[in-house]
Amino acid sequence: MMRTRPLKVALLGCGVVGSEVARIMTTHADDLAARIGAPVELAGVAVRRPSRVREGIPAELVTTDATALVKRGDIDVVVEVIGGIEPARTLITTAFEHGASVVSANKALLAQDGAALHAAAEEHGKDLYYEAAVAGAIPLIRPLRESLAGDKVNRVLGIVNGTTNFILDKMDSTGAGYQEALDEATALGYAEADPTADVEGFDAAAKAAILAGIAFHTRVRLDDVYREGMTEVTAADFRSAKEMGCTIKLLAICERSKDGASVTARVHPAMIPLTHPLASVRGAYNAVFVESDAAGQLMFYGPGAGGSPTASAVLGDLVAVCRNRLNGATGPGESAYAALTVSPMGEVVTRYHISLDVADKPGVLAQVATVFAEHGVSIDTVRQQGKDGEASLVVVTHRASDAALTGTVEALRKLDTVRGVASIMRVEGE
Repeated sequence: MMRTRPLKVALLGCGVVGSEVARIMTTHADDLAARIGAPVELAGVAVRRPSRVREGIPAELVTTDATALVKRGDIDVVVEVIGGIEPARTLITTAFEHGASVVSANKALLAQDGAALHAAAEEHGKDLYYEAAVAGAIPLIRPLRESLAGDKVNRVLGIVNGTTNFILDKMDSTGAGYQEALDEATALGYAEADPTADVEGFDAAAKAAILAGIAFHTRVRLDDVYREGMTEVTAADFRSAKEMGCTIKLLAICERSKDGASVTARVHPAMIPLTHPLASVRGAYNAVFVESDAAGQLMFYGPGAGGSPTASAVLGDLVAVCRNRLNGATGPGESAYAALTVSPMGEVVTRYHISLDVADKPGVLAQVATVFAEHGVSIDTVRQQGKDGEASLVVVTHRASDAALTGTVEALRKLDTVRGVASIMRVEGE
Protein backbone atom coordinates (compact mmCIF):
# COMPACT_ATOMS: atom_id res chain seq x y z
CA MET A 1 0.00 0.00 0.00
CA MET A 2 1.39 3.39 -0.97
CA ARG A 3 2.06 6.01 1.68
CA THR A 4 0.28 9.27 0.86
CA ARG A 5 2.60 11.69 2.68
CA PRO A 6 5.36 12.61 0.25
CA LEU A 7 9.07 12.30 0.84
CA LYS A 8 10.61 15.74 0.52
CA VAL A 9 13.68 16.33 -1.63
CA ALA A 10 16.00 19.36 -1.56
CA LEU A 11 18.02 19.98 -4.71
CA LEU A 12 21.37 21.77 -4.39
CA GLY A 13 22.31 23.09 -7.82
CA CYS A 14 20.17 23.53 -10.90
CA GLY A 15 22.60 23.52 -13.79
CA VAL A 16 22.72 20.97 -16.61
CA VAL A 17 22.32 17.99 -14.27
CA GLY A 18 20.18 19.58 -11.57
CA SER A 19 17.60 20.94 -14.00
CA GLU A 20 17.30 17.51 -15.61
CA VAL A 21 16.81 15.89 -12.19
CA ALA A 22 14.02 18.35 -11.44
CA ARG A 23 12.40 17.73 -14.84
CA ILE A 24 12.40 13.94 -14.43
CA MET A 25 11.06 14.20 -10.88
CA THR A 26 8.14 16.22 -12.25
CA THR A 27 7.38 14.38 -15.48
CA HIS A 28 7.86 10.88 -14.01
CA ALA A 29 6.32 11.63 -10.64
CA ASP A 30 3.70 8.85 -10.80
CA ASP A 31 6.22 6.20 -11.87
CA LEU A 32 8.70 7.27 -9.18
CA ALA A 33 5.97 7.12 -6.54
CA ALA A 34 4.97 3.62 -7.65
CA ARG A 35 8.56 2.40 -7.56
CA ILE A 36 9.32 3.97 -4.19
CA GLY A 37 6.01 3.35 -2.42
CA ALA A 38 5.39 7.02 -1.69
CA PRO A 39 5.26 10.27 -3.62
CA VAL A 40 8.40 12.41 -3.83
CA GLU A 41 8.10 16.16 -3.64
CA LEU A 42 10.66 18.73 -4.74
CA ALA A 43 10.66 20.91 -1.62
CA GLY A 44 13.35 23.44 -2.52
CA VAL A 45 16.05 24.26 -5.05
CA ALA A 46 19.21 26.11 -3.99
CA VAL A 47 20.88 28.17 -6.71
CA ARG A 48 23.44 30.96 -7.04
CA ARG A 49 21.51 33.09 -9.56
CA PRO A 50 17.79 33.21 -8.64
CA SER A 51 16.89 35.57 -11.49
CA ARG A 52 17.59 32.95 -14.13
CA VAL A 53 14.43 31.40 -15.58
CA ARG A 54 14.14 27.68 -14.77
CA GLU A 55 11.41 26.06 -16.78
CA GLY A 56 9.11 23.79 -14.80
CA ILE A 57 10.40 24.88 -11.37
CA PRO A 58 8.02 27.12 -9.38
CA ALA A 59 9.70 30.38 -8.36
CA GLU A 60 8.70 29.89 -4.73
CA LEU A 61 10.91 26.78 -4.51
CA VAL A 62 14.05 28.63 -5.58
CA THR A 63 16.40 29.98 -2.91
CA THR A 64 19.95 31.22 -2.59
CA ASP A 65 20.17 30.07 1.03
CA ALA A 66 21.31 26.45 0.65
CA THR A 67 22.19 26.20 4.34
CA ALA A 68 18.69 27.12 5.48
CA LEU A 69 17.24 24.63 3.02
CA VAL A 70 19.22 21.65 4.33
CA LYS A 71 18.54 22.71 7.93
CA ARG A 72 14.76 22.71 7.56
CA GLY A 73 14.32 19.41 9.37
CA ASP A 74 11.48 18.17 7.15
CA ILE A 75 13.77 17.29 4.24
CA ASP A 76 14.14 13.54 3.68
CA VAL A 77 16.79 13.55 0.93
CA VAL A 78 19.27 16.18 -0.23
CA VAL A 79 20.49 15.87 -3.82
CA GLU A 80 23.85 17.65 -4.21
CA VAL A 81 24.93 18.48 -7.78
CA ILE A 82 26.80 21.75 -7.25
CA GLY A 83 30.26 20.14 -7.32
CA GLY A 84 33.51 21.37 -5.79
CA ILE A 85 34.71 21.02 -2.21
CA GLU A 86 33.02 23.91 -0.44
CA PRO A 87 30.27 24.70 0.28
CA ALA A 88 29.26 21.18 -0.80
CA ARG A 89 31.11 19.45 2.05
CA THR A 90 29.54 21.62 4.75
CA LEU A 91 26.08 21.38 3.20
CA ILE A 92 26.25 17.58 3.06
CA THR A 93 27.36 17.19 6.67
CA THR A 94 24.73 19.72 7.75
CA ALA A 95 22.09 17.69 5.92
CA PHE A 96 23.08 14.58 7.87
CA GLU A 97 22.95 16.51 11.15
CA HIS A 98 19.40 17.66 10.38
CA GLY A 99 18.02 14.25 9.46
CA ALA A 100 18.42 13.99 5.68
CA SER A 101 20.13 11.35 3.60
CA VAL A 102 22.26 12.52 0.67
CA VAL A 103 22.61 11.68 -3.02
CA SER A 104 25.69 13.29 -4.58
CA ALA A 105 27.43 13.46 -7.96
CA ASN A 106 30.49 15.17 -6.47
CA LYS A 107 33.51 13.09 -7.49
CA ALA A 108 36.10 15.66 -6.37
CA LEU A 109 34.70 15.85 -2.84
CA LEU A 110 34.21 12.11 -2.50
CA ALA A 111 37.77 11.42 -3.69
CA GLN A 112 39.18 13.90 -1.19
CA ASP A 113 36.92 13.47 1.85
CA GLY A 114 34.87 10.34 1.21
CA ALA A 115 35.89 8.73 4.51
CA ALA A 116 34.76 11.74 6.56
CA LEU A 117 31.45 11.96 4.70
CA HIS A 118 30.77 8.26 5.21
CA ALA A 119 31.58 8.64 8.90
CA ALA A 120 29.14 11.54 9.20
CA ALA A 121 26.43 9.55 7.43
CA GLU A 122 26.98 6.57 9.73
CA GLU A 123 27.02 8.74 12.85
CA HIS A 124 23.57 10.09 12.04
CA GLY A 125 22.17 6.84 10.60
CA LYS A 126 21.72 8.22 7.09
CA ASP A 127 22.53 7.16 3.53
CA LEU A 128 25.25 8.53 1.26
CA TYR A 129 24.81 7.40 -2.35
CA TYR A 130 26.89 8.61 -5.31
CA GLU A 131 26.41 6.49 -8.42
CA ALA A 132 26.53 9.62 -10.60
CA ALA A 133 30.03 10.54 -9.38
CA VAL A 134 31.68 8.01 -11.71
CA ALA A 135 30.89 7.30 -15.37
CA GLY A 136 27.56 9.13 -15.66
CA ALA A 137 24.67 6.80 -16.43
CA ILE A 138 26.72 3.61 -16.28
CA PRO A 139 25.71 1.47 -13.26
CA LEU A 140 29.12 0.90 -11.69
CA ILE A 141 29.28 1.97 -8.04
CA ARG A 142 26.35 -0.19 -6.97
CA PRO A 143 27.59 -3.35 -8.79
CA LEU A 144 31.01 -2.93 -7.18
CA ARG A 145 29.79 -2.40 -3.64
CA GLU A 146 26.71 -4.66 -3.77
CA SER A 147 26.63 -7.13 -6.67
CA LEU A 148 30.34 -8.01 -6.30
CA ALA A 149 30.41 -7.69 -2.51
CA GLY A 150 30.99 -11.44 -2.18
CA ASP A 151 33.72 -11.56 -4.81
CA LYS A 152 37.37 -10.47 -4.86
CA VAL A 153 38.03 -7.70 -7.38
CA ASN A 154 41.60 -7.71 -8.68
CA ARG A 155 41.59 -5.01 -11.33
CA VAL A 156 39.48 -2.11 -12.57
CA LEU A 157 40.57 -0.70 -15.93
CA GLY A 158 38.55 1.96 -17.65
CA ILE A 159 37.86 5.01 -19.75
CA VAL A 160 36.08 7.32 -17.34
CA ASN A 161 36.28 10.70 -19.06
CA GLY A 162 34.29 11.35 -22.22
CA THR A 163 36.14 14.51 -23.24
CA THR A 164 39.55 12.84 -23.40
CA ASN A 165 38.15 9.79 -25.15
CA PHE A 166 36.55 11.98 -27.81
CA ILE A 167 39.85 13.81 -28.41
CA LEU A 168 41.95 10.65 -28.58
CA ASP A 169 39.39 8.89 -30.78
CA LYS A 170 39.43 11.84 -33.18
CA MET A 171 43.24 11.79 -33.30
CA ASP A 172 43.15 8.07 -33.99
CA SER A 173 40.47 8.07 -36.66
CA THR A 174 41.45 11.22 -38.58
CA GLY A 175 45.17 11.70 -37.90
CA ALA A 176 44.46 15.09 -36.31
CA GLY A 177 46.85 16.65 -33.83
CA TYR A 178 45.94 17.19 -30.18
CA GLN A 179 45.03 20.88 -30.50
CA GLU A 180 42.90 20.33 -33.59
CA ALA A 181 40.97 17.52 -31.87
CA LEU A 182 40.56 19.62 -28.70
CA ASP A 183 39.19 22.54 -30.74
CA GLU A 184 36.58 20.25 -32.29
CA ALA A 185 35.63 18.83 -28.87
CA THR A 186 35.17 22.37 -27.56
CA ALA A 187 33.07 23.43 -30.55
CA LEU A 188 30.78 20.42 -30.05
CA GLY A 189 30.41 21.06 -26.32
CA TYR A 190 32.37 18.00 -25.20
CA ALA A 191 35.17 20.11 -23.68
CA GLU A 192 34.90 23.03 -21.28
CA ALA A 193 36.38 26.43 -22.10
CA ASP A 194 39.10 25.45 -19.62
CA PRO A 195 39.62 21.71 -20.25
CA THR A 196 42.42 21.28 -17.69
CA ALA A 197 40.50 19.02 -15.31
CA ASP A 198 39.79 16.61 -18.16
CA VAL A 199 42.92 16.64 -20.33
CA GLU A 200 45.36 16.69 -17.39
CA GLY A 201 43.62 13.70 -15.81
CA PHE A 202 42.29 15.34 -12.61
CA ASP A 203 38.70 14.27 -13.32
CA ALA A 204 39.70 10.68 -14.08
CA ALA A 205 41.99 10.55 -11.03
CA ALA A 206 39.13 11.46 -8.70
CA LYS A 207 37.02 8.69 -10.21
CA ALA A 208 39.92 6.23 -9.91
CA ALA A 209 40.23 7.00 -6.19
CA ILE A 210 36.52 6.27 -5.67
CA LEU A 211 36.62 3.06 -7.71
CA ALA A 212 39.76 1.76 -6.00
CA GLY A 213 38.34 2.42 -2.55
CA ILE A 214 35.16 0.48 -3.27
CA ALA A 215 36.78 -2.34 -5.26
CA PHE A 216 39.53 -3.07 -2.74
CA HIS A 217 37.76 -2.15 0.54
CA THR A 218 40.58 0.30 1.24
CA ARG A 219 40.64 4.06 1.69
CA VAL A 220 42.19 5.58 -1.42
CA ARG A 221 42.39 9.36 -1.60
CA LEU A 222 42.95 11.56 -4.61
CA ASP A 223 46.53 12.19 -3.47
CA ASP A 224 47.18 8.43 -3.70
CA VAL A 225 46.42 8.34 -7.42
CA TYR A 226 49.27 8.78 -9.90
CA ARG A 227 48.12 11.21 -12.57
CA GLU A 228 49.49 11.97 -16.02
CA GLY A 229 47.59 13.99 -18.61
CA MET A 230 47.25 13.42 -22.35
CA THR A 231 48.35 16.79 -23.74
CA GLU A 232 51.70 15.38 -24.91
CA VAL A 233 50.15 12.60 -27.01
CA THR A 234 50.97 13.19 -30.68
CA ALA A 235 49.90 11.95 -34.09
CA ALA A 236 53.26 10.18 -34.24
CA ASP A 237 52.33 8.22 -31.09
CA PHE A 238 49.18 7.03 -32.83
CA ARG A 239 51.16 5.96 -35.87
CA SER A 240 53.45 3.94 -33.61
CA ALA A 241 50.45 2.44 -31.84
CA LYS A 242 48.90 1.35 -35.13
CA GLU A 243 52.15 -0.34 -36.14
CA MET A 244 51.83 -2.41 -32.95
CA GLY A 245 48.14 -3.18 -33.54
CA CYS A 246 47.15 -0.78 -30.75
CA THR A 247 45.34 2.47 -30.09
CA ILE A 248 45.78 5.03 -27.30
CA LYS A 249 43.33 5.74 -24.47
CA LEU A 250 43.50 7.75 -21.26
CA LEU A 251 42.96 4.99 -18.70
CA ALA A 252 42.11 4.84 -15.03
CA ILE A 253 43.76 1.69 -13.67
CA CYS A 254 43.22 0.29 -10.18
CA GLU A 255 45.05 -2.96 -9.37
CA ARG A 256 45.58 -5.34 -6.50
CA SER A 257 49.15 -6.64 -6.20
CA LYS A 258 49.79 -10.32 -6.89
CA ASP A 259 50.45 -10.99 -3.19
CA GLY A 260 47.23 -9.18 -2.27
CA ALA A 261 48.96 -6.92 0.25
CA SER A 262 48.77 -3.64 -1.65
CA VAL A 263 46.93 -1.75 -4.37
CA THR A 264 47.78 0.94 -6.89
CA ALA A 265 45.65 3.57 -8.60
CA ARG A 266 46.80 5.55 -11.61
CA VAL A 267 45.63 7.60 -14.58
CA HIS A 268 47.68 8.04 -17.74
CA PRO A 269 47.61 7.56 -21.52
CA ALA A 270 48.39 4.02 -22.62
CA MET A 271 48.53 1.90 -25.72
CA ILE A 272 46.04 -0.95 -25.67
CA PRO A 273 45.66 -3.74 -28.26
CA LEU A 274 42.86 -3.31 -30.79
CA THR A 275 41.59 -6.70 -29.64
CA HIS A 276 40.85 -5.37 -26.13
CA PRO A 277 37.18 -4.38 -25.56
CA LEU A 278 38.17 -0.87 -24.43
CA ALA A 279 39.85 -0.19 -27.79
CA SER A 280 36.45 -0.03 -29.51
CA VAL A 281 35.01 2.61 -27.15
CA ARG A 282 34.48 5.61 -29.41
CA GLY A 283 33.55 9.26 -29.10
CA ALA A 284 32.56 10.61 -25.69
CA TYR A 285 31.50 7.22 -24.31
CA ASN A 286 32.92 5.62 -21.17
CA ALA A 287 33.64 1.97 -20.39
CA VAL A 288 35.05 0.16 -17.37
CA PHE A 289 36.53 -3.33 -17.42
CA VAL A 290 36.39 -5.22 -14.08
CA GLU A 291 38.33 -8.41 -13.34
CA SER A 292 37.43 -10.52 -10.29
CA ASP A 293 38.08 -14.03 -9.00
CA ALA A 294 34.62 -15.53 -9.31
CA ALA A 295 32.81 -13.36 -11.88
CA GLY A 296 35.81 -13.18 -14.20
CA GLN A 297 35.82 -10.29 -16.67
CA LEU A 298 32.95 -7.79 -16.76
CA MET A 299 32.55 -4.68 -18.89
CA PHE A 300 30.31 -1.69 -18.16
CA TYR A 301 29.67 0.65 -21.10
CA GLY A 302 27.60 3.75 -21.83
CA PRO A 303 27.39 7.56 -21.87
CA GLY A 304 29.65 8.91 -19.14
CA ALA A 305 28.50 12.51 -18.89
CA GLY A 306 25.74 14.95 -19.82
CA GLY A 307 22.57 16.14 -18.16
CA SER A 308 20.23 13.25 -18.90
CA PRO A 309 22.71 10.36 -18.38
CA THR A 310 23.99 11.79 -15.08
CA ALA A 311 20.46 12.59 -13.93
CA SER A 312 19.52 8.97 -14.60
CA ALA A 313 22.15 7.84 -12.09
CA VAL A 314 21.05 10.48 -9.58
CA LEU A 315 17.41 9.39 -9.82
CA GLY A 316 18.39 5.74 -9.42
CA ASP A 317 20.10 6.63 -6.15
CA LEU A 318 17.14 8.78 -5.11
CA VAL A 319 14.75 5.84 -5.53
CA ALA A 320 17.05 3.56 -3.50
CA VAL A 321 17.52 6.10 -0.70
CA CYS A 322 13.78 6.86 -0.53
CA ARG A 323 12.99 3.15 -0.28
CA ASN A 324 15.48 2.85 2.57
CA ARG A 325 13.86 5.85 4.23
CA LEU A 326 10.42 4.24 4.11
CA ASN A 327 11.78 0.98 5.52
CA GLY A 328 13.69 2.68 8.32
CA ALA A 329 16.94 1.25 7.00
CA THR A 330 20.17 2.39 5.37
CA GLY A 331 22.12 0.94 2.48
CA PRO A 332 25.78 -0.08 2.47
CA GLY A 333 28.21 2.49 3.78
CA GLU A 334 31.97 2.66 3.53
CA SER A 335 33.81 -0.67 3.45
CA ALA A 336 37.48 -0.07 4.24
CA TYR A 337 38.16 -3.07 6.43
CA ALA A 338 40.99 -4.41 4.22
CA ALA A 339 43.12 -1.29 4.81
CA LEU A 340 45.62 -2.36 2.14
CA THR A 341 48.78 -0.37 1.47
CA VAL A 342 48.51 2.01 -1.50
CA SER A 343 51.80 1.58 -3.33
CA PRO A 344 53.57 4.41 -5.21
CA MET A 345 53.84 4.51 -8.98
CA GLY A 346 57.48 3.41 -8.88
CA GLU A 347 56.37 -0.11 -7.92
CA VAL A 348 53.90 -0.49 -10.80
CA VAL A 349 54.96 -3.11 -13.32
CA THR A 350 53.90 -2.80 -16.96
CA ARG A 351 55.22 -2.76 -20.54
CA TYR A 352 56.64 0.38 -22.15
CA HIS A 353 56.93 1.86 -25.61
CA ILE A 354 59.93 4.23 -25.84
CA SER A 355 60.80 6.31 -28.90
CA LEU A 356 64.37 7.66 -29.05
CA ASP A 357 66.06 10.10 -31.41
CA VAL A 358 69.57 8.73 -31.96
CA ALA A 359 72.64 9.16 -34.16
CA ASP A 360 72.51 7.00 -37.27
CA LYS A 361 75.80 5.18 -36.91
CA PRO A 362 77.07 1.69 -36.01
CA GLY A 363 76.95 0.60 -32.37
CA VAL A 364 74.01 2.76 -31.24
CA LEU A 365 71.63 -0.16 -30.84
CA ALA A 366 74.21 -2.09 -28.83
CA GLN A 367 74.73 0.89 -26.48
CA VAL A 368 71.01 1.33 -25.94
CA ALA A 369 70.46 -2.39 -25.35
CA THR A 370 73.27 -2.39 -22.78
CA VAL A 371 71.63 0.40 -20.80
CA PHE A 372 68.33 -1.49 -20.69
CA ALA A 373 70.13 -4.65 -19.55
CA GLU A 374 72.07 -2.82 -16.84
CA HIS A 375 68.79 -1.59 -15.33
CA GLY A 376 67.09 -4.97 -15.48
CA VAL A 377 64.61 -4.01 -18.21
CA SER A 378 64.11 -6.72 -20.82
CA ILE A 379 63.51 -5.67 -24.43
CA ASP A 380 60.69 -7.27 -26.40
CA THR A 381 61.10 -5.61 -29.81
CA VAL A 382 63.23 -2.89 -31.44
CA ARG A 383 62.56 -0.95 -34.63
CA GLN A 384 65.11 1.45 -36.16
CA GLN A 385 64.79 3.92 -39.03
CA GLY A 386 67.24 6.57 -40.14
CA LYS A 387 69.06 8.59 -42.77
CA ASP A 388 71.42 11.56 -43.12
CA GLY A 389 73.04 10.89 -39.77
CA GLU A 390 69.82 10.92 -37.71
CA ALA A 391 67.59 8.00 -36.74
CA SER A 392 64.65 6.98 -34.59
CA LEU A 393 64.76 3.93 -32.38
CA VAL A 394 61.53 2.45 -31.01
CA VAL A 395 61.88 0.02 -28.11
CA VAL A 396 59.05 -2.03 -26.63
CA THR A 397 59.90 -3.67 -23.32
CA HIS A 398 58.67 -6.68 -21.47
CA ARG A 399 57.05 -5.90 -18.11
CA ALA A 400 59.20 -3.72 -15.87
CA SER A 401 58.70 -1.47 -12.84
CA ASP A 402 58.19 2.23 -13.32
CA ALA A 403 61.25 2.88 -11.14
CA ALA A 404 63.44 0.63 -13.32
CA LEU A 405 62.21 2.30 -16.48
CA THR A 406 62.82 5.77 -15.03
CA GLY A 407 66.41 4.83 -14.21
CA THR A 408 66.85 3.43 -17.71
CA VAL A 409 65.64 6.61 -19.38
CA GLU A 410 67.88 8.78 -17.20
CA ALA A 411 70.89 6.69 -18.27
CA LEU A 412 69.86 6.81 -21.94
CA ARG A 413 69.78 10.61 -21.85
CA LYS A 414 73.46 10.59 -20.86
CA LEU A 415 74.56 8.69 -23.96
CA ASP A 416 76.22 10.86 -26.60
CA THR A 417 74.46 8.90 -29.32
CA VAL A 418 70.97 9.59 -27.92
CA ARG A 419 69.73 12.98 -29.09
CA GLY A 420 66.52 12.86 -27.09
CA VAL A 421 63.59 10.82 -25.80
CA ALA A 422 60.70 11.57 -28.14
CA SER A 423 58.02 9.76 -26.15
CA ILE A 424 57.40 7.20 -23.44
CA MET A 425 54.07 5.40 -23.20
CA ARG A 426 52.83 2.47 -21.19
CA VAL A 427 51.29 -0.56 -22.89
CA GLU A 428 48.25 -1.99 -21.05
CA GLY A 429 45.36 -4.36 -21.54
CA GLU A 430 47.22 -7.54 -22.35
